[in-house]
Amino acid sequence: MAAEATTDTAGAAAPLKTPLHSRHVALGARMVPFAGYDMPVQYPSGILTEHNWTREKAGLFDVSHMGQCFLIGPDHETTAKALEALIPADIVNLAPGKQRYSQLLNEEGGILDDLMVTRSIDPDEDGALYVVVNAACKDTDYPHIEARLPSNVKLVRAEHRGLIALQGPGAAAALAAIAPEAAEMGFMTSRTMKVAGIKANVSRSGYTGEDGYEISAAADRIGEIWDTLLLDGNVKPIGLGARDSLRLEAGLCLYGHDIDTTTSPIEAALNWSIQKRRREEGGFPGAARVQRELAEGVSRIRVGLKPEGRAPAREGTEIATPEGEVIGVVTSGGFGPTLNGPCAMGYVAKAHSAPGTQLNLIVRGKPLPAVVATMPFVPNGYKR
Repeated sequence: MAAEATTDTAGAAAPLKTPLHSRHVALGARMVPFAGYDMPVQYPSGILTEHNWTREKAGLFDVSHMGQCFLIGPDHETTAKALEALIPADIVNLAPGKQRYSQLLNEEGGILDDLMVTRSIDPDEDGALYVVVNAACKDTDYPHIEARLPSNVKLVRAEHRGLIALQGPGAAAALAAIAPEAAEMGFMTSRTMKVAGIKANVSRSGYTGEDGYEISAAADRIGEIWDTLLLDGNVKPIGLGARDSLRLEAGLCLYGHDIDTTTSPIEAALNWSIQKRRREEGGFPGAARVQRELAEGVSRIRVGLKPEGRAPAREGTEIATPEGEVIGVVTSGGFGPTLNGPCAMGYVAKAHSAPGTQLNLIVRGKPLPAVVATMPFVPNGYKR
């Protein structure tokens, strides 16, 4: 199993542990509860060092808490159409070996979760889609999806697998040393290969804004890949703290904060993730709202924000006009180590969303000047 649960003396379920848990403890990580798991928030070097290391070299993340599953049907078109009935992305036309980002929507067009969908490059696996959902949502996502699948498409939970992410400008060289095929991959592509002699599914993707890979392998073998990668002097383990500051600088949404059931993909500025055919044809939950918002615009939208000075604006901070009218709220915020200054994202009234718009963030009761900024805050390093 990818994770094991224990029961404490009071009878309550203790946090789940990923297959790499003992390695984090041995490395001196500070462990915290996250999405039901005991996860490393940082290692002894600290969040700032880990953040900068990932931007400059290669960071290794344990993301085995994420929900990995497969949708399996008789052929690609059948499975793809079954998934398209739940998400707004074009999966029917997803090429073999390609990956796509999308959202699981409710009937009102609100976001139940965001996810990654991959079509196998192997012709023998035609009809199978690999899906990764968020750790905190998987226990509700799986039954939601299963209840809406046709009888000839099944959801198979991949709890026997672990998942790690190798991110940063040095990721390609580090992985190619133990999996030469990885060097040839393009951004948002996937293939099966041997990594340190172990069969793994590898995608060139991630959640930091940097070039990198996500590697899925059997839970009882993922530790060997982790250990082998850490033999490379350019690779260091990275915790959840730096993962959050990296994705914030990259302008990437965190489910439950920047997107949730109250936000649509259009309000969240995720229009790019809905391909033309789906925009025109609809056929997914909340399509009427999404199509209306695409045609007529939205009343509020997610934007980037750069506060003046050094003080960060945290989640929940009110956003106001210079005249004092509250027009929105910060959904993620902190200090950007690479940016060397604070950054945030949040929702504002559309009329105040243009880059360069002057606003105030109400921090501890005082207006802190800020400007609407384009995202990402730090240029991305994806391998196009």
